Amino acid sequence: MAVNTVQKTRPRPSVNRRRAAPRRMPRLKTVLIAAAAYVVSFVFLFPYLVMLLTSLRSQDSLRDVTFWPEEWVWSNLANFWTSGLAGNLWVTLKVAAGSTVLVLLVALPAAYYSARHNFRGRTAFLILVLITQMFQPTAMLVGIYREFYQFGLVDSIWSLILVNGGFNLAFAVWILNAYFASIPRELEEAAFIDGNGRFGALFRITLPLAMPGVITALIFTFIAAWNEFVVALTLTTTPENQPLTVALNSFIGQYQVDWQNLFAGSVIATIPVIVLFALIERKVVGGLTAGSIK
Repeated sequence: MAVNTVQKTRPRPSVNRRRAAPRRMPRLKTVLIAAAAYVVSFVFLFPYLVMLLTSLRSQDSLRDVTFWPEEWVWSNLANFWTSGLAGNLWVTLKVAAGSTVLVLLVALPAAYYSARHNFRGRTAFLILVLITQMFQPTAMLVGIYREFYQFGLVDSIWSLILVNGGFNLAFAVWILNAYFASIPRELEEAAFIDGNGRFGALFRITLPLAMPGVITALIFTFIAAWNEFVVALTLTTTPENQPLTVALNSFIGQYQVDWQNLFAGSVIATIPVIVLFALIERKVVGGLTAGSIK
């Protein structure tokens, strides 16, 4: 009598089933670096948080020890526009934009020529540009005021544009010079072979590649002109021609300071710079590392 035996076999594992890779725990060094970065970010952002919260307090709650306002007064931000400071914000925007355009118009050809041509006195020229960066506007206020007074430019937006452009020109030349020097000459020579002239190669090949450096010079010039105070306080007298950094002094009286409105104006003055920097932050980082990799 034959007995049929069925041999039981174990099911084979699926071929497509992959062994799950063990999850790697982050290293202690990475965790410490991330924690330090968060701490540093908090230290830098904490004053802005205090400024924002103070701008939303009422006059009676400024001396409260509580961190968060018990009463949120959003009308402080609206008072900025009704107090006439919107015109001063527009003056600041015109001064910062005009200074930035002036710097780029002068720094681009100067940086490009000094990066592409080894002319006599090139080193002395670059050193002179660096030396001009060491002078502070406060050390030359008397001379600056007398110069613009002789030309009839005191209490004028043009005087602020010229001064801010002049004091930010050296930084822009150095940044753009380093970036133009990192771009290979062979790219321009190939453009010459294709029939482009000097300006065609510059605007079609070199300048697009140097755009991170241009953006870096633009943002730093714009921020420096936006935040300038001492020269604007010296050269402007009428409230209508004063930038916002000077006009905010109207909230500081002889015996009392209108802190909530002062901080509300400071918050509004900070927002355009934050938005501009957030939009082109990647280009700024690329420009600051110009010349490090080829």
